[in-house]
Amino acid sequence: MRNVVVVGASQTKFGELWDRSLRDLIVEAGSGAIKDSGVAKGAIQSLYIGNMSAGRFVGQEHLGALATDFLGLGRIPATRCEAACASGSVAFRSAYFEIASGNCDVALVIGAEKMTDINGSGALTTLAAAGDQEWEASIGLTFAGLYALIARKHMNDFGTTREQLGMVSVINHRNGKDNKLAQFQFEISLEDVLNSQIIADPLRLYDCSPITDGAAAVVLASENVAKKLANQPVYVLGTGQGSDSIALHDRRSFTELLATKAAAKTAFEQSGVPRSKIDTTEVHDCFSINEIVSLEDLGFVEKGKGGRFVENENIAIGGDLPTNTCGGLKVCGHPVGATGVRQLVELTRQIRNECFNKVKTDVGLNLNIGGSGATAVVNILGKEPKV
Repeated sequence: MRNVVVVGASQTKFGELWDRSLRDLIVEAGSGAIKDSGVAKGAIQSLYIGNMSAGRFVGQEHLGALATDFLGLGRIPATRCEAACASGSVAFRSAYFEIASGNCDVALVIGAEKMTDINGSGALTTLAAAGDQEWEASIGLTFAGLYALIARKHMNDFGTTREQLGMVSVINHRNGKDNKLAQFQFEISLEDVLNSQIIADPLRLYDCSPITDGAAAVVLASENVAKKLANQPVYVLGTGQGSDSIALHDRRSFTELLATKAAAKTAFEQSGVPRSKIDTTEVHDCFSINEIVSLEDLGFVEKGKGGRFVENENIAIGGDLPTNTCGGLKVCGHPVGATGVRQLVELTRQIRNECFNKVKTDVGLNLNIGGSGATAVVNILGKEPKV
């Protein structure tokens, strides 16, 4: 297997982008990543696009062909990848393996979603399709409801407090307040979180990521190609993916996501990087409880102690494990198909020392989760290649 390198990265503004179409976002992010990489359009040999549900959100399917058409990439193979909110990272892995295997030298990865062109109830119905339609969505169980069940069980079993949940959002807003590409750019207090509207008890409005439009893209290349480019190379050191039951009630545990554990095991083994060498993480904080559970399942903190880890500000910039340093899903927004690629753009910029929040990063990790944990992808990026 060949070394694979991130050589270009870009994203659009995230938010309620009423004046932008899905294809506008795809073209902006894709063109930006190509320009950043320094490769010619003609050098791109393959394209992968992560998207959950363009058909439901905007009535557009066949996104691979749409992307190559409007980016002017010619007749290269183009594939859409869908794994609910993990679609972007699955697209990234697909491109990674094509290059690592030697099948191509340069690939473009895009994650995109346009979610605000339908009303709120329509968006919730579309998102609910990422769960078990027969056993969950059909009875009105939303993802806020599913994660609320996870939160209640975690609180019951481990003594996790409502305040600890709230601190996830407080720290993420503090991290992302100066992120000009984020949907939200302001700080909040713990009182703001605790007094916000109940969405699904114990989760409140400020515990939840928003409905968002946006796109992000990276260019991947073989090491030989990367050495000829001006950008600082960012190496893909490890990648892992795991799955679990799509319905929450079929899981072995409500307080651990086994798909995350499986993905992390593969990624860490492939990379050879110990957890102590991870400088920063981008984890999937679709709801505040998920950031706590994710830190535990990734192996950074003992199961049940994630709430205290957050309370002690270990995830803050300057803490033991800076996490979601640009605001996470909570602040950046969560255009579901784009989130995984956006996380990788953030890590690339941190490793290059190009991010507005400069956190010294030699090795970074992202965790992208689909649904309530039925799919999980972990990628590890680094400044230096594997030894």
